[in-house]
Amino acid sequence: MSNPVQLETVGAGSGCACGGHDDAAPVLDVRAIPHAIRHAAVLGAFDAIKPGGSLVLIAPHAPVPLLNQLAARAVIAVEYLVEEPAEFHVKITRIAE
Repeated sequence: MSNPVQLETVGAGSGCACGGHDDAAPVLDVRAIPHAIRHAAVLGAFDAIKPGGSLVLIAPHAPVPLLNQLAARAVIAVEYLVEEPAEFHVKITRIAE
């Protein structure tokens, strides 16, 4: 019979304990993500952003439907950083409620 694995508990909300952290807003370039799972990937990434934190999304078009989905999940602020015909950079900030 094998012994159970002992796991070290890390303080609540402290992340993965790898020692790394992001100083700036993480950038998610969704242009390489298949369209069928693109929104799900962004929703998952957004859920990892704490209130007051931001995510910069790079998309091939203005992501208005996706922004509406995010706004239905949480209060957000949106800032368009780049608006080109085939490339949009959008900073999405989760507002602390």
